[in-house]
Amino acid sequence: MAITIKSPREIELMRESCKLLAKVHDDLGKAIRPGMTTWEIDKMGEKMIRDLGCVPNFLNYNGFPGSICVSVNEEVVHGIPSKRKVLKEGDIVSLDAGLIYKGYHSDSARTHAVGKISKECEDLIRVTEECFWEGVKYARAGNHLYDISNAIDAHATKHGYGIVRELVGHGIGTALHEDPQIPNFAQTRRGPKLYPGMTICIEPMINMGRADVEWLDDDWTVVAEDGLPSAHYENTILITEGDPEILTLL
Repeated sequence: MAITIKSPREIELMRESCKLLAKVHDDLGKAIRPGMTTWEIDKMGEKMIRDLGCVPNFLNYNGFPGSICVSVNEEVVHGIPSKRKVLKEGDIVSLDAGLIYKGYHSDSARTHAVGKISKECEDLIRVTEECFWEGVKYARAGNHLYDISNAIDAHATKHGYGIVRELVGHGIGTALHEDPQIPNFAQTRRGPKLYPGMTICIEPMINMGRADVEWLDDDWTVVAEDGLPSAHYENTILITEGDPEILTLL
């Protein structure tokens, strides 16, 4: 496992990349409404990214055909944007997006309500974000990587939700996915020690029902096997000498 420690110059570039992505997410979230297609969201997001002078890092990544992963209801992650998929009142939609600024990647995800949603879906979105914040409490120099995983697991399990095991968080920098992998479920070992200058993505993917997932025939879209909704919340963060710095928040 080769975990990179970013230099002060690299950290500044990561900060700017993440700040720009935070603006994209904020603007996209405000635009979501019933009647939109997931293709429209993707095109809107791509234009925002390019208008900032950046490149969408998901587009053509391992063949992915969109700039934004748009996952609706039981879709966990990697939903392919489509002109045929129309958002309706009561849906929840997860937007996973990233960009490249001067060679440095950023990555974050948010789950949004489409109009008025059920209390059950509101709770799922809230607890998934809480899982991130529980994990990030342990993202401090001197702690170990899986302290983050164990905290996420404990919070999701307390609420009776299923924790997706097939997909995990990751390091980030000059590549979208770097070491280390960051599971959202409890580990028996503590994992590598955290050091200042590490940049990582913590991203709980939490199912309302069982943890089991499957891939659709498009080879990208991951769905909850039981058909119940799933939520996703992710930020790129920097390990510092003190409190972690969440880079993808405005």
